[in-house]
Amino acid sequence: MRRKQPVLRIGGPLHQTIEYTLLLAGCLMIALSFNFFLNPNQIASGGVSGISTIIQQLFGIEPAVMQWVLNIPLFILGMLFLGGQFGLKTAIASVVLPLFVLLTRDLEPLTTNALLATIYGGLGIGAGLGIVFRGRGSTGGIDSAAQLIHRWTGIGYGIAVAMLDGAVILTAGIVFSPEKALYALIGLFVTTKTIDVVQTGFRYSKVAFIISKEVEGIRQAVLFELDRGLTLLDGRGGYSGEERPTLMVVVSQTEVTRLKTLVRAVDPNAFLILADANEVLGEGFKPNGQ
Repeated sequence: MRRKQPVLRIGGPLHQTIEYTLLLAGCLMIALSFNFFLNPNQIASGGVSGISTIIQQLFGIEPAVMQWVLNIPLFILGMLFLGGQFGLKTAIASVVLPLFVLLTRDLEPLTTNALLATIYGGLGIGAGLGIVFRGRGSTGGIDSAAQLIHRWTGIGYGIAVAMLDGAVILTAGIVFSPEKALYALIGLFVTTKTIDVVQTGFRYSKVAFIISKEVEGIRQAVLFELDRGLTLLDGRGGYSGEERPTLMVVVSQTEVTRLKTLVRAVDPNAFLILADANEVLGEGFKPNGQ
């Protein structure tokens, strides 16, 4: 019997349409956040947008124009070294994002309070970037530069991003004021956390590792009383050298207390380790591909 192909096939026309729609929607949200909050209040919280805010203050150059000027060479390098598909999405974002910034530049800022602008601007930029990343895209700029530095030097991508954003914020502190640099740091933090929320969602799960001599009893309790699947891992005691099978089970936050109660009921001496699992894909949790 021929297997039916899923409607939302990875790489299929519908999937690609959704990805490019997310890319454009994310770019629009970033542009609005830039013009509503960050640029009018001189908050340069890293990235090419932060550089364009600084350049506007120093030389009066339109931020959108400066963003195009900076993104063009980075896009070319991205095409050469980071792959064609990545380069195509980067090309679209590198052109469209400054275009959206240009088209929305005359919108009135929603606040002149620097702290409010920092928080809401950071939320908007983070949400926009998270949407772009969910579409497997990139806005180019600092993101491309950091990936190039990572490829060429071996410096970790996260460290490269921190170095580049740190340089922008330090410059903002010199050009504007140390206070504006502090606001920019808050904005960068809010942006980073918002990206995480958009990428992984608000729902957090727990992964539990259970080491016990009563493996079968705990397995039965988890499977039939908690109604969760589990995985049996081979283990060996580091001191005794004895075989110590380990159960791994993922549960929602609301099930943690019940899991602990079940384990203790079967084996009060069981060794239980609980750790955060920010995103769980598969049966019983979030479907794959979402």
